[in-house]
Amino acid sequence: MLRIPLQELKDTLNQLLLQYGFSEEKASLSARLLAEASLDGVASHGLNRVPRYINTIKKGYVQPDKSPVKISENGAIQTWDGQLGPGNTNAHFCMEQAIDMAKSNGIGLVALRNTNHWMRGGAFGWQAADADMAGICWSNTKPNMPAWGANKNILGNNPLIIAIPRSEGHVVLDMAMSQFSFGKVESYKRKGEDLPFDGGYDKAGKLTKNPAIIEETELALPIGYWKGAGLSLMLDLLAALLSAGKATHEIGRGVEEEYGLSQVFIAIDLASKNQDNFIAEKVKGILKDLHAAPTFDKNGKTFYPGERTLATRKENLEKGVPVDEGYWEQVKGMLKNEI
Repeated sequence: MLRIPLQELKDTLNQLLLQYGFSEEKASLSARLLAEASLDGVASHGLNRVPRYINTIKKGYVQPDKSPVKISENGAIQTWDGQLGPGNTNAHFCMEQAIDMAKSNGIGLVALRNTNHWMRGGAFGWQAADADMAGICWSNTKPNMPAWGANKNILGNNPLIIAIPRSEGHVVLDMAMSQFSFGKVESYKRKGEDLPFDGGYDKAGKLTKNPAIIEETELALPIGYWKGAGLSLMLDLLAALLSAGKATHEIGRGVEEEYGLSQVFIAIDLASKNQDNFIAEKVKGILKDLHAAPTFDKNGKTFYPGERTLATRKENLEKGVPVDEGYWEQVKGMLKNEI
């Protein structure tokens, strides 16, 4: 796989976005978030997502000149309308608002409606942790996962992110309600590999590891079977109710694209509870115990959420960001065509 410097990836994406009506500030932020997703090994929501991103801009689903506007505020809770602006810049803005509220109130919650796909949701957990805050955020999606026992998609795979700050490396969980995100399914398909575990259903309702079949049926397997389906529904309910926005069953109705999403961003100031370095020592003890767990593979190791991401980031900063040559050439071709 081709490797390129992180700055080259950022600069290329920045130039492309500028040509599609982004302000310099928004283009820089959106390009950085996309490039850093690829840097951290999540190319499905980084470089590989860019052609689709540009297509949604061309079709008017994403409106680069729009930004969130505040609808209401009640204590440490705010509601904003994303005005169909770029999903990743909207989300970054809203997590920043939650962080600012948490600095004053100990906690801040921002509910966002009428926004777009936030690309890599984990970015906003890392954002909170970098500000020394615990972060929780989630988004609903179009119907792309069946309820338990159903043969039709009526739930979203509603990604959920939980982040804990830590000086030695943040603990960040970034997970969809489906066993594999569709970005990961697409990645395995491009490599011509089966998924390591069952990830969805075929047309006959049988579980399969074949990513092409899952991509065709869009019947993703909920994590924890009925438990994941139930959690997906509750996240959708909370996002729609808190933001007064669309629920999963209302998203993507009659169109091919996913837009007009509802999201929630929560920041919690743990520093105010940090007596005698309690938090740092508590996290250290929990992770030490995790790392000490025996494994079936005698050479194996347990990892906390985000640990392997940190290792991947370090390697790719040193060696260059690995990029799929097909997507890289496609993006550069789009840039040339617009010049």
